Formats: sequence, structure tokens, C-alpha cells
Amino acid sequence: MSVIYADSTNLDEKVKDGLVLLDFYADWCGPCKMIGPVLEQVAGENEDIKVIKVNVDENIGLAQQYGVQGIPSLFVLKDGQVVSQKAGFMPKDALVDWVRNA
Repeated sequence: MSVIYADSTNLDEKVKDGLVLLDFYADWCGPCKMIGPVLEQVAGENEDIKVIKVNVDENIGLAQQYGVQGIPSLFVLKDGQVVSQKAGFMPKDALVDWVRNA
């Protein structure tokens, strides 16, 4: 599976089922650029984890709705409900462990 991009028109539909790693990012953000390839690997190597990215500059309302204060801001959702959140870069193994154990 590859990373899925979402916005205010389709995010609720995309996160409603299963295990989701949601990333709020911006194109100008250095740590966001660092974690991008890690998220691609997580998506490609873990069929059960849906990785979704939302651009905060284009979706300010969603960022406010989720209480994003810094980016990258990462959320774990299970069947549409936020169960954990963190901000900043994480290495791949730590990220996968966090998502699975949230």
C-alpha cells in the first residue's frame, strides 16, 4: 500500500475503518521532509496500517480540529477514533511499534 493524501472533503471517509497513521505536514517543514520517506516505507511494508497525510497549509480547519500545534503531527486512529498522538520525527521501527501498541 502507498501513502494516501487526504483533505477536508475526504478525511473522515479515509480514517473510519481499521488502523490509521495520520500525518499532518507542510512542504516547507524540515522534519516533515525527513519523515516522508519513513512513512512511505511504513505504508509499503505494513498492509494493516493505512498511512494518510494531510497538508496543514491547505487544510487549516482539519489541523485545528485535530489540535495540531507542531508538525509533523502524528496520530494513530482505530476505526476512526484517535487513540494516540505525537509530534516530530520518529525512526521507522519506533513508529511501527508505536502505531501497533497505541
